[in-house]
This record gives sequence, C-alpha cells and structure tokens, in this order.
Amino acid sequence: MLKPGALFLALVLGFVWVDVGRAQTVTVSATASHPIPSTMWGQMFEDISHSGDGGLYAELLQNRAFQMVTPGTAAALAGWNAIGANITVIADRAPVSSALPNSLQLNIPAGNANGLGFANTGLSGIQVISHTNYKASFYYRFQTASKFRGTFSITLQDGVGTVLDVQKVSVSGTQTTWKQVKVTLNTNITPGSSANMFAITVNGNSVAGEQINFAMLSLFPPTFKNRENGMRADIAQALADMKPSFFRLPGGNNLEGQAIASRWQWNNTVGPLVDRPGRLGDWSYINTDGLGLMEYLNWCEDLGMEAIMAVWAGYAVTGISLPEDQLPPYIQQAIDQINFVIGDPAKSEAAAMRASLGHPKPFPLKYVEVGNEDFFAATTYVYRWHDFVTALQAEFPDLHFIATSDVGSPTLTPKPTEYDVHVYQTPTWFAQNSFFYDTFARDGTHYFEGEYAAISTNPNNIFGSTAQGRLTFPTMQSAAGEAAFMTGLERNSDIVFAASYAPLLGHVTNNQWTPNLLAFDAGSVYKSTSYFVQQLFSVNRGDEYLPSTLPDQAGTVFWSVVRNTPSKEIIIKISNTASTATTLTFILPFKSVSSKGSLQLLTGTAASSNTPTNPNLLAPVTSSVITGQTFNYTAPAVSVSVLTIKAS
Repeated sequence: MLKPGALFLALVLGFVWVDVGRAQTVTVSATASHPIPSTMWGQMFEDISHSGDGGLYAELLQNRAFQMVTPGTAAALAGWNAIGANITVIADRAPVSSALPNSLQLNIPAGNANGLGFANTGLSGIQVISHTNYKASFYYRFQTASKFRGTFSITLQDGVGTVLDVQKVSVSGTQTTWKQVKVTLNTNITPGSSANMFAITVNGNSVAGEQINFAMLSLFPPTFKNRENGMRADIAQALADMKPSFFRLPGGNNLEGQAIASRWQWNNTVGPLVDRPGRLGDWSYINTDGLGLMEYLNWCEDLGMEAIMAVWAGYAVTGISLPEDQLPPYIQQAIDQINFVIGDPAKSEAAAMRASLGHPKPFPLKYVEVGNEDFFAATTYVYRWHDFVTALQAEFPDLHFIATSDVGSPTLTPKPTEYDVHVYQTPTWFAQNSFFYDTFARDGTHYFEGEYAAISTNPNNIFGSTAQGRLTFPTMQSAAGEAAFMTGLERNSDIVFAASYAPLLGHVTNNQWTPNLLAFDAGSVYKSTSYFVQQLFSVNRGDEYLPSTLPDQAGTVFWSVVRNTPSKEIIIKISNTASTATTLTFILPFKSVSSKGSLQLLTGTAASSNTPTNPNLLAPVTSSVITGQTFNYTAPAVSVSVLTIKAS
C-alpha cells in the first residue's frame, strides 16, 4: 500500500478524455494471440482498516490477550468494561505464556459481590444471530489460594444487559495455575443491533476481596468451512464468490514494520494462540497474529488459490534499511518461511512444524515477493535484492522472485523476471492508461499489477481528503475506469500474469484508507461497484486472448475478447466510461455462433456508490442478448458489460 502523500512514479500517457460518440466496428480474430495465465485475477491482502483483526479473522473480541499494551493504563483496557468490580491489566508474575505476559486482573470489592465481573464489546459491536453456536474460551487463575467456591457465569448480552444465553462453570479458589475454560453459547434471540457484549461474572460465597487473573479470552462464531481459528463466514463467502486465483500475503506495508523489531515475522504467527505475541501493525493498531501464516495457507487451500507470498527484505516502512552485513539472519528467516510452506519435514524444522500442525504435504507456491514497495528505498534495494535473491534462488531454484522497485530502476542483479507494479489514481487516469502495458518490451519480464484502484477524482491530490476528491466508497465512475484498465491488463496478459485491487477490505468506520473493495462492520458486508467489476472479470475468465480491433486510446469505450476453450464460449468485456451510450458492431469469424448470448451489466450514474445506508443500489443484472456472426451491442453510459457467446 502506498503511503499517504507518496508520489507514484508511473508513465502517464498524454491522452485527452474525449467522447467519440459514434458506432465502432470490432472485428475479432479466430486465432488466439496468447494463453491467459490462470493467476490473472486475484486478491491482495494486508491487515489495514481492521481487514484482518476485526474483519476477515473471525475472532469477535477486541484486545483479547492484552498484547503490546502498557499494563496499568486505560488504553490497555480497550474493548473491556468493568461490571461492578475493578479491572486492570497487569504484567503477570506467572503469565499464561512467555508470548503473552499480560493478563486482566479482576478485583472483587467488599460487600455484596455476586454478579460482578467484566464485559467485552467487540470491535464496534458483536453480531449475535439466533440458533448459532458461539465458542467461548479463556484462561484463569486465582492470584493467591483461597477457600472460595462458586461459579463463573459466561454470557452473551444485548446492549442494555439482557442476557441472551449463559453458561456456568464451577471454580475454586485453589486454582492458582492457569486453567482453560471452554463453553458454547447459543440463543434463540437475534438482537436488533450488533451492540452486544460478551461477559464473565463471578458468583459465590466469600467472593469479596478475591483477585482473579484472566488471559487469552476468545469468542468465535461459526467460521468459513468450519475451520478452527478461521475466517468470518460472510466476508469469506463474499471473497470466495469472486473466484480469485491467487492471494497476496501478508502485505503490503504491514509486512515491513514501523521498526525492524516490529516487522511481520512468520514464526510468531504459527502454532498455539498463546504462543503468538502479536505486534503493533503498520496501520496504528495491534495485530493479534491469530490470522497467521498457517491460516493464510489454509484459506488459500479452501478457495483453490495460489499464494503470492512476500518475505521481509531488510526495510522498515519508516525508511530504515539494514546494512548489508546485517542481512544474513533475516535471509535465513526468509528461507525458513518458504520452507514452512513447501519444505520437506524430514529436512527442515520449519517444514516439520507445518507437518505438526496437520499439513505434512507442502502447499503450492510459485511466486515469492521480495519486500514491498522498495522504490521507496531503491538505493539499498540493490544490495538487499542481490543478497536475498541469490540465497533464495540457491535454496529454491524453481520459485519465481518478484521485485518491488520501479521497473528497471535501479538495475538489479540477478535481473528480475517479475516486477510488482502499484498505482493509485483517478478514474480518468485508468481509462486513459488502458494501453499502459502495450508498449512494454517482450523481453521475458512479467508483471504483477499487485495494487491498483481509482481512489480520487482529483489528479492533483490523489491521497487527499474526501473534501479534496478522495472517494469514501468506489463509484460507478471509478469502477468503469478500473474496468477499462483491466481490459488492457487482459490484452497484455502475455506479460501481465496477475492483478489485484487494493485494499481488499476495510471497516466502515475503523479505517485508515478509503475506498476499499469490500466494506464491513460487525454485522454486514457491503459489496462495492469495484467489487462487482473484479468479480465480473474473474468469474468470466478465458484461457486464450483473441485479438480484435483496438479501442481508440483517446476514447471512452474499451474492450477485451477472450475464449474459454473448454466451454466453447467467447467472452467480451466492455467498459463505457462516457456519459452517453455507445454502440459497437462485433464481427465474429467463427463457423458457428449462437444467436443468443448472455449479458451481465453493471451500470449507474457516475457518482453513485453502494454504501451502508444503500448497500444494494448497484449490482450486475443478467439478461439475454441477440448475437450472431455480426451483431450490435449498445453499451449504456458509465457501464461495464460482459457478453458470453457460444461459438466454435
């Protein structure tokens, strides 16, 4: 993710935004120019705007393990509220694990002390649905041994404290070592909002004055495909519905760390949750790392995606580069990370760890990205790329390593065979640059359009505020501009092997970046116009590109034509970015062409968006259209169309 205020150095072609306003004839070739990579359309992920913790990762509690907080401060209690008692976060003298040194201490005051405890309100709420199992767990221990006998009442409550379900667990004051409690909560009530709570209260004789410590508290709803420690089902399903072919992980800026010590480290994200220390992420909030490398890989497996995995490459997002002589241990960490994914358990400790977690077979992996956006540290990337890639190629000669500097600058050795290109711009820029890759040399270098999005209508201040043109949600105009650019990516798929919109996810209110492909809150997922464009391109794939009459580079209507060989279908994708409809005449030189095809059409006014208050304003509509060897199609103003036609 580009840092706000950064300038993206890209080739901006000097085209004029013109409405051609006349019928155009598009003659399609029956002979394919090149195969289309199976990785063409996918997803880029990093934990920004709570897209991981509080988003795709299904954990419902906020600040569940008091990671990376300062004990004794109010900030350490984020998400937690006392119920008639006193609570504080302490540096536990006997923590639940070395990775989680802090715990929540409950101090029961004197007097009538039954029903006292604490509650968690989640990240902007907890969605509760009737007849749904919620798995709760936590560790507890008494600070000192006592004669107390009683119960914990573990509850789901609505916003006014009405108990939706309760499970009671017997406890004893003799429990001075950590003990885990697991219960399942279920209710026959669906509250009217997500302003609900998870609470634990204590009941029993002589409870006054007790001190009880709690650690690693958790609440999980049913997850996607019922994965343990898995993904939030509704968000995951929306992502699965895109039918992506790859998943870029774990970022993004969030790979790099605000400092060397706070970088993303794969080995801190695997194994039992109590052994994951978490970290201060690069987007200003704590990452629990519950969504770790194994969870990413399982997610890829569940959706049939390839992982495009990044390794940390000696640079922190604040501009710190490691000196060359300090790189070796970090290179070894990258080797171990890759071995965790594809290594032989008999030869690699990292691979043996993967096997111990239930996956003895290696995961598929072809592409490894070395760093992220290293055009910000191009000078040091010369030696960092050289040292990392030389070592990694020696260990993994079958992998492809993706460079993240500007294309061709600086000169890198070994010469990169793949580059990751990022661009955030206006809808107009994307349409005007649909021919961006047409002039690139066919010299064996391939390109990953790893981050792109139309984020502003103001070309003079792309990363400015909403008052300065920044989009809060994708619009029909921005989606049509992106679609125009994507027709160019598809046309150039002989050298562009993958592309992904970014960011993928963003909380509606707890965010650091807009717009996002999918917005969400505690209870809902909001599909944007850009989401539907990505879905239309991904679901309607071809395996061969068919050359056709080229669009006018200075025009407002753009198209690409592909063939799905197994289904014997021709798929035509059209973006009309103009404010008026445009008629196209297609000539298909095939012996047999169906007289009827299907149309998937996304259209609306230029500034219209799907928002939390109007989430279903725009969506693709499917209908049939008259086709044949020669046929006309009128693309509505500001629209994205996909025509699918049987032809052989």
